[in-house]
Amino acid sequence: MGPVVLVEPGTIAEVAEPRAARPAAGFGDALARAVSSLDASQQQADAASATLAAGGGNLHETALALEKADIAMRVAVKARNKVVEAYQEVMRMSV
Repeated sequence: MGPVVLVEPGTIAEVAEPRAARPAAGFGDALARAVSSLDASQQQADAASATLAAGGGNLHETALALEKADIAMRVAVKARNKVVEAYQEVMRMSV
């Protein structure tokens, strides 16, 4: 939350930080968040399957967690393949 100022008696408002003060969210940050999210879904699916294997848990919730992790991994692989294809296309270009 940014700085707070008194606007009228009894009310406050947040003052936006200057654009230069905020860090720019770049491709690296977005990629790190995506990989972190993928890892979290994989770990959740692993934990759910381990709980089910130990005799606890819910089969339906475990199946859902495994399917979500599978779909997330497929999307990540497709995105990686597209990035690699784009890189290869750029490398084939003549300057």
